[in-house]
Amino acid sequence: MSTLDKVTVDLMVVLGTSTMPIHQVMRLSRGAIIELDATEADEVKIHANNMPVASGVVLVDRNRIAVEVKRMLPRSPDGR
Repeated sequence: MSTLDKVTVDLMVVLGTSTMPIHQVMRLSRGAIIELDATEADEVKIHANNMPVASGVVLVDRNRIAVEVKRMLPRSPDGR
């Protein structure tokens, strides 16, 4: 077994962001809708271990959702 097979990476796809006061966050309940600053045509940001690594687009096929990587971001100079 390769050593890399044991490495885990947390992946996060950011569809958009929103800002709201804490009192509104505290009142959120199941089914609440939060408006984002993005549309379905916008690219998403892909993070690995909280570091931005790529951008892509969301693909929907029936009840499956996926992200297609369109562009890898350049690595930072410190190698992270």
